[in-house]
Amino acid sequence: MTENILTDGRRPDGGPSPAAPARPAEEIKLVELRKLRLERVVLVGVAVDGSVERAERSVEELHRLAETAGAEVLDAMIQRRARPDAGTFIGKGKAKELAGAVKALGADTVIMDDELSPGQLRHLEELVDAKVIDRTVLILDIFAQHATSREGKAQVELAQLNYMLPRLRGWGESLTRVGSGMGSGGPIGTRGPGETKMEVDRRRIRRRITKLRRDLVDMARTRDVKRRGRERAGIPGVALVGYTNAGKSTLLNRLSGAGVLVEDKLFSTLDPTTRRLDLPSGRAATFTDTVGFIAKLPHDLVEAFKSTLEEVARADLIVHLVDAAQPDPAGQMAAVRSVLGEVGAADVPELLVLNKADLLDEVTRARLARLFPGVPMLSAATGEGVDDLLAAIATRLPHPEVDLTALVPYDRGDLVDRAHREGQILEVDHVAEGTHLRLRAPAALAHALAPFRQPAPDDEDARVGAAAPEDGTARADGIAREHGVAQAHQVETPAQPNR
Repeated sequence: MTENILTDGRRPDGGPSPAAPARPAEEIKLVELRKLRLERVVLVGVAVDGSVERAERSVEELHRLAETAGAEVLDAMIQRRARPDAGTFIGKGKAKELAGAVKALGADTVIMDDELSPGQLRHLEELVDAKVIDRTVLILDIFAQHATSREGKAQVELAQLNYMLPRLRGWGESLTRVGSGMGSGGPIGTRGPGETKMEVDRRRIRRRITKLRRDLVDMARTRDVKRRGRERAGIPGVALVGYTNAGKSTLLNRLSGAGVLVEDKLFSTLDPTTRRLDLPSGRAATFTDTVGFIAKLPHDLVEAFKSTLEEVARADLIVHLVDAAQPDPAGQMAAVRSVLGEVGAADVPELLVLNKADLLDEVTRARLARLFPGVPMLSAATGEGVDDLLAAIATRLPHPEVDLTALVPYDRGDLVDRAHREGQILEVDHVAEGTHLRLRAPAALAHALAPFRQPAPDDEDARVGAAAPEDGTARADGIAREHGVAQAHQVETPAQPNR
């Protein structure tokens, strides 16, 4: 992702930097941030309320995030606290210990495992004497590296701007835009310090945020048109969701040969990919690979990607992939379901699947089978269990709406093919006049088959029953007309009531 850099108005010795030549406003196209050059870093996590084991897993994940961003991790520290310190998050004593470690190791960056407030970031940088960033900035930087589509870049940039807007402290705040000169040289009403560069930056960032939001609305409208076309065709949608690096892209490639980038890294793919394929039942369905989720996913990022994640909320079925080789699959499931709730997809039917079975031994398989009874286990890398997954998806997808019977002429083979792709075939027979179908179909397919539709046997019985008079003799006569005179004579006329 191309990025323009907001100049830090300080020299290494703390003094103001020389004035840089002004750039035209039209050159400011993307987020203006200090460029993150994560080379030698120290990780810091805080275990709140004594949950050290959970903090260790979170810092281990932070380690992988830092490596994905291109950093060399030198050390990791975990502190146990009842609650975070309001001023520095880790307290002054721990900050001094961290400063000693940074100096001894020659690190240039500290990465905190939680999101810090602007004040905490400023105070911690002063105490540690090194650049300090938090987990949110790290994730945003990884997203910026991996976004490739126009919509993905706009979403990441919007999240970055929303995060950085209240955190412009210290970046050029000493510089001013003087109105018409200081002292007695200017007209009345213009004397003074003028507008600070930070205020100018804030105003330009707000303008950029407004434009990005308009652009994303237009992109979402285009995607909505495509989705409505699929809905009119009656094609059900399946969304592949899961924790980052759970194997969603590998599974989509296995099913459809989509060619999605697959790497053993966090957030290797961001832009959603949709492919259409046929299920074992003969129906067609679309499969969408969505962005991976993660614990402590930045709220600004969820808001920016909400238009994309709404595809999950509109799906007919969610296939929730869980990395079974991770030590805490239940924690990953909880993180994914939390984000699904934020985007309004909590009520969409879910099919839970344990992936990466090829990395498990027999003992682990047995343990997971006890923890998640009835949950299918597969390996998207080797293909183990994929056919069973497709069969399970076919049974879980909602059935089309209309039951009908049609006799389609042989010269309309296109309709027969469409019926197999979009409907659920219950019975098929080839007769002299054409192909006799009994099926469940969506409204659009039912409309296309309307000229060839025939009354089903149940419909004929209902019609006869509805047209029959209430009188018992007349009902017997109706049966005689329907089934023959001999049967009619076997029906006795009911006795007349006493007068």
